[in-house]
Amino acid sequence: MKIRVLGCSGAEFPGHNPPGFLLDDEILFDAGSLTNVLDGSGQQKIRNIFITHAHLDHIRGIPFLADNLLIKNKGCKVNIISIPQVIKTIRENLLNGQVWPDFTIIPGPGNGVLKFLAARDGCSMRINDFTVTPYKVNHSVPAVGYLVEDRDGKLFFYTGDTGPTDATWEKLGDRQIHCLIIEVSFPNRMKETALMTGHLTSRLLKEELSKVKHLPEKIYITHTKPQYFRTIRTELKNLGIRNLSLLRDGETIRI
Repeated sequence: MKIRVLGCSGAEFPGHNPPGFLLDDEILFDAGSLTNVLDGSGQQKIRNIFITHAHLDHIRGIPFLADNLLIKNKGCKVNIISIPQVIKTIRENLLNGQVWPDFTIIPGPGNGVLKFLAARDGCSMRINDFTVTPYKVNHSVPAVGYLVEDRDGKLFFYTGDTGPTDATWEKLGDRQIHCLIIEVSFPNRMKETALMTGHLTSRLLKEELSKVKHLPEKIYITHTKPQYFRTIRTELKNLGIRNLSLLRDGETIRI
């Protein structure tokens, strides 16, 4: 598996892109960064976008992608996949014909550039050579992370935005996760803010990892607030976890 990090920031500043993780050029996890990173050819390869939750920094690339595909007129269609609560929010508040055109019916009903597909917590779906399973996480709005398994049995889990959770790790069970992409948004001193908004600090991350039955072979940190990047980097280093690293935009993860 090859995952291209289009963006991994917890806020938008020059040189810091919101979350977007591109798997083997065709499957995208979150769309905070998309059209601002990929050229036209790259955009046209995408067929499925899995959304963790409906906060703007995770969905903002969807409307611009739809517009670009329509104008290019190559007949490209993209599935937007998430749990029903997330789809409902995107439909009613983004692709609602007011904030942005409803590209599920453009250029015509039944022939939209975009199509919504509902996923269910704990229920797997097959996409190309991958099995993708959503699991609910603990955030301030309905949200899921995604467990992805390839045909060789390699597994990665992308949490999206999450605060502390027991249920998610219990559902993942005793499977060996080869790659964990998990958020740390705030420094330790902002623990209360993190808990209130459904996020993690470095110390909270350590507590979460203690709940995982088998420590992942690789742990990548995403969604760090750029304002606190240096502080969080130091705090993560002090955890003393050898297989942990802080992601940067433009990296490629190979599993």
